[in-house]
Order: sequence, then structure tokens, then C-alpha cells
Amino acid sequence: MSIPPAGPAAARPGAGPAVLAFDVGGTDMKVGLVSGELTAASHAVTDLQRHPTPLDGERSGETVCARIAELARDYQTRHPDTVIAAVGVTVPGIVDEAKGIGVYSANLGWRGFPFARTLTGALGLPVAFGHDVSMAGEAEFRIGAAVGESDVLVLVIGTGIAGAVLCDGRRVAGGGYAGEIGHAMVPSPDGGLAILESLGSAGAIARRYAQSGGRPVDGARDVLARAGAGDATARQVWDDAVNALAFSVAQCVSILGTETVVLGGGLSMAGPALFEPLAARIDALLSFHRRPRLVHAVLGENAGLIGSALKARSLAAGVSR
Repeated sequence: MSIPPAGPAAARPGAGPAVLAFDVGGTDMKVGLVSGELTAASHAVTDLQRHPTPLDGERSGETVCARIAELARDYQTRHPDTVIAAVGVTVPGIVDEAKGIGVYSANLGWRGFPFARTLTGALGLPVAFGHDVSMAGEAEFRIGAAVGESDVLVLVIGTGIAGAVLCDGRRVAGGGYAGEIGHAMVPSPDGGLAILESLGSAGAIARRYAQSGGRPVDGARDVLARAGAGDATARQVWDDAVNALAFSVAQCVSILGTETVVLGGGLSMAGPALFEPLAARIDALLSFHRRPRLVHAVLGENAGLIGSALKARSLAAGVSR
């Protein structure tokens, strides 16, 4: 397939040729065609599908690439009138985007696997390769909640915590190691130190409540409901989570000048119950610094897929991202 020349539309963040985007997760992989203009108001993915991620221990890189190639051929057959100019692929773990390598994934099993080279050879198309949360953060920055900002922290708070950091209008890659804020150290309620996601993630909130003598809960939402109903243990666990999150955000503000914080993931759905105490605690931790604006992510669960499509379009148009 030929790559159409970049025209005036390529200058717009979400405009460009049709691309096929993949977002590989630990349980399943999402795939879909993106051919329309991508904006916060319009980011439709055509023929969106979910498939189990084919894991095979240390050979998972090979099996994932084989499945991507198979699905790409299927999409080309199913959409014969669509010219696919490039393919975007995101994966979890430590990723070297510049070299197209999946450096390490504890959950999926690969080490130093050459995704971009393998897929380019299998597909005969340009392949844009990236980290799943980093691409979600890029999407929120380019067409989502942080459009027009330059110093941004994107936090995805679910079972764990992952992030993307943008400074002076550019995402910080750090050789694949930037953004691992869930593993940053924060003060622990016992007076020591702990990693952020052991206190501030949705999974940690539910787990710590149960371990503190509370009744079993379905998740962080139940803990929040019990805190609102006067359960002192639930209130303490929730406050500990807010304090840990606020500490990490305040560190980013102090060190990087972060001005906008985009909150996504399941915990962000708590809304004001999270945003208001978090903003108050951040304010108390800062002195002369500007206070960051806390906003809700707008692209939803397909943010990583959309970010993958955006990077593929940039590659097809010859734009470095």
C-alpha cells in the first residue's frame, strides 16, 4: 500500500490518512480503523474489535506480532476500499519508542523484543510503536482534555497507576522509563515510604480497607461510599490515597512546573469526591508555586488506541512525534 503525500490536512492534529490502530493489553487487545478527523468531539473508531492477547511466556512478542499481522490482513479484506497508510501499535511495560523495542514487560513476558522491525516486515507498512499510557497521554494532550496546554501530567488511576509527562509541549520519554509515577516513592501512613500505587490506586484502596479490618468490598467505589456513610476506617484509607496522590502531583509541580493534571482511569469517576480533596491537599503542600488545574480525561477507554492512531498518522505524514 502506498502512503499518500502529506497535504494541508496533515497539519491539523487529527487529520490525515486512514490508519489501523492496535492497543495491546495484558488480557485483550483492541484494534480499529481510524479514517475521519480526530478531535475531542469526534474520535470515532471504525470496526472496533477486542481479541484475547495471545500470551506465550517469553515468546509473547512473536505471538502478539503474528496475531497483529493476521488481524491486519483481515481488516484489509473487510475494508477493500480503505487505503491503510500506516499501523499504530501500543504495548505496556518499558518501551523504547525510538528503536521500536519492547524493553520489558513483567506481565506479558518479553524482553528486548523488536516490535517495529518485526511488524514492518510482516505488514509491509510503516509501523508507529509506543507505550500504551504514553499514547493515551499524547491523545489527551493533542485532542483531549489538555489541548492548548504545555506542561501536563496525565494520571491513569485504576488497579495500578501509570502516567505520562509533557513539558514545554513535548512528551518526556526518558528512554521508556519516564512516567512510571505509580512506582514513585511517597510518605507512608506508618512513617516510612511506599510506592504511590500501593496507597493511591483503586486496587490499593480496596485492599487496604479489607486488611484494616473492614468488610470485604467490591472496589474503591464501595470504600468511598462507606467513608461517606461514616465508616472511620474507610475514611482513613481514602484520605491516605488522596494524600499520596497529592504528594506526587505536588512533586511534579515543584520539579517540572506541571500546570494541568488530567485524571483518568476508574478512580477518576469518583468526581468531586476525589478532585476537591485532592486539589485542597495539593494546595496545602505547595508554597509559591502555581496551582495545577485538575481536569477529567475525555477520551475514555479508547484513549490509548486513539493515541496509537495519531502516532501512525504522524508517521505516515512524515511528522516526527
